[in-house]
Amino acid sequence: MKALLRLLALSAMLPATAQAEVNGVTRIGVMNDMSSVYSDFQGPGSVLAAQMAVEDFVKTSKRKAEVIFADHQNKADVGAATAGRWYDVDGVDMIIDLPNSAVALAVADVTREKNKVVIGSGAGTALLTGAKCSPNTVHWTYDTYANGHALARGVLDQGGKTWFFITADYAFGHDLEKQASDEVLASGGRVVGSVRHPLGNSDYSSFLLQAQASGAQVVALANAGGDTVNTIKQAAEFKLMEKQKVVALIFDLQSVPALGLQTAQGLVGINAMYWDMNDETRAFAARYQQRHPKKMMPNHMQAGVYSGTLHYLKAVEKVGSPLDGRAVVAAMKAMPTEDALFGKGHIREDGRKMHPMHLLQVKTPAESKSEWDVFKVAATVPADKAFRALTAGGCQLVK
Repeated sequence: MKALLRLLALSAMLPATAQAEVNGVTRIGVMNDMSSVYSDFQGPGSVLAAQMAVEDFVKTSKRKAEVIFADHQNKADVGAATAGRWYDVDGVDMIIDLPNSAVALAVADVTREKNKVVIGSGAGTALLTGAKCSPNTVHWTYDTYANGHALARGVLDQGGKTWFFITADYAFGHDLEKQASDEVLASGGRVVGSVRHPLGNSDYSSFLLQAQASGAQVVALANAGGDTVNTIKQAAEFKLMEKQKVVALIFDLQSVPALGLQTAQGLVGINAMYWDMNDETRAFAARYQQRHPKKMMPNHMQAGVYSGTLHYLKAVEKVGSPLDGRAVVAAMKAMPTEDALFGKGHIREDGRKMHPMHLLQVKTPAESKSEWDVFKVAATVPADKAFRALTAGGCQLVK
């Protein structure tokens, strides 16, 4: 990981006094968790994805673009301060990724004030296209509404009527629990209890004991990344999954090798992209894996960084300059989206990127042929069924 960070830092470096438009260079800042619970799920892999998008874009364009990165440490004040410095001093025109919803919301506020562009790929909260929407924000890969509602609906259809939530105690977890709870209650189910844990927690025993004692048919995990992996590992140790159904509302590619197929088999997740879906996704994944220091395949959020960066650069080229962030976002919304990883789509007035979501189920050890051959596509949810209705989010941009 350190080797990749050094390499990307050198490839992204500009003189300290450089300003993007003065040098004719569009500067893209990847901000995420480089060292904690989300580092394998975004981290250096997202930086690599942005760099690959820049490289692919400049093959057919005379415009120059470069990538820098920073670790927001999962702290909203660190993210906001970094965004302000990037925009005011370092000539950054667009910030992308932003796992940790509290950080994403703080950076979106700074971005609107500075009239730049922010694209959430690792960010989950549906507030980014709801009450907190902005003419400077695009929300790319997934959101808490899609994951909470679609997965809850599927589990309810299978008979899981009583629910207990184990929730990460910050904006993302709260929002994810709310979205799933809304679906449970609307469909005649019951939420019998919930408990909240700190981000980056290591011991889930007390939370799992409360879940067992609740007698709920479904134990829903409203957390992500390393927190989800650790919760499931300990749930297996408690043999909780023998009597209750564990549902991870956010379940991504890197979670499966971390758990092992023996533990993870049968678990479901909903993702916007899986690397082994078609020839184009496989070709990109092969290029990506070759350059990744841990030889990982890209997950859907890292793919979203690639896709979002590429579309942003196309919009900058159409506008002619990255300096007016609102104009660039307007161009992004006016242009249809299309790339090898997400196919065809569009961006709505509220900033929501629209594409299908795929229900993925973890393969059994017998079905898997290699380390990253872990999912099979169980169903595909059309974009208009996966994401919240345009008029339902309370975004002031929607006329």
